Amino acid sequence: MTQKPTIMILGSGHLANPGADAYNFRMDDVLAPKRQREIKQLVAQLKAFQPTKIALEADERFVPKINSNYQSYLEGTYELKRGEGDQIGFRLAKQMGHPKLYGVDYWPEQDPFFPEGFDSDLTDADKFATEHNQEHLLSSVEDFYADSDVEFHEEEDGKVWIVPMKYESIIDMYIRGNKLEGRRADHQAYLRSARIGLGAQYPGANWLSHFWYDRNLKIFVNLTRIIESADDRILLIIGGGHVFLVQQFLEDSGDYIVESPLKYLNADAAEKPTSEETD
Repeated sequence: MTQKPTIMILGSGHLANPGADAYNFRMDDVLAPKRQREIKQLVAQLKAFQPTKIALEADERFVPKINSNYQSYLEGTYELKRGEGDQIGFRLAKQMGHPKLYGVDYWPEQDPFFPEGFDSDLTDADKFATEHNQEHLLSSVEDFYADSDVEFHEEEDGKVWIVPMKYESIIDMYIRGNKLEGRRADHQAYLRSARIGLGAQYPGANWLSHFWYDRNLKIFVNLTRIIESADDRILLIIGGGHVFLVQQFLEDSGDYIVESPLKYLNADAAEKPTSEETD
């Protein structure tokens, strides 16, 4: 049987709380000692995958800065920031002896999806749904966190923060976030919003195709471009919402072996925090 490159996608929340999404999970400080120990345990379990390359959710224009920081980290002159790229990507790359990391996102400085002169109403599904009694087709925060013990807090700017109601270890968090049923639920919510529109108007489908599918398809392409050998084992660390589509593109292509991180993550094997640490 012909050997194929192996790719594993680790769906991740944004550990640094950048507030860049419509729905944002509120993470406590990952630089706290208890979280640092848990992250080290997570990295130790991911190391069993033996990645030959690590890819991040970063557009190519940010890659030189990322690798400059990584080199400084290897030299002991850079302190890891709170983001998952630093906390997981840099740590694991160093342990594996990698000379650099890769960026595979597609988000150029000039907006490639909605260029100047583009009629935004063609893709404004929220506006159309509100004006045409189709709000039931819009995705909601409950679609993405239906089975989680969380509270929802909406800010004045419309962003929603998801606040956990009880302590969850880092490994438990990544196990929950990478289960197939959760990723499928994300995808189903996006597909439901595609139905927003009437007659010859397709704002939901336009947004999904012009932005979401376009971006994820290009992430898939960028990911395949860093493969140099059938022996490559690529770990992609990316926001959980991207996992379903990128994995589907990989699997449907027939050119890659796709492994689940759940094969490597084991909460029972991780040291539990003390009661004082979780207060």
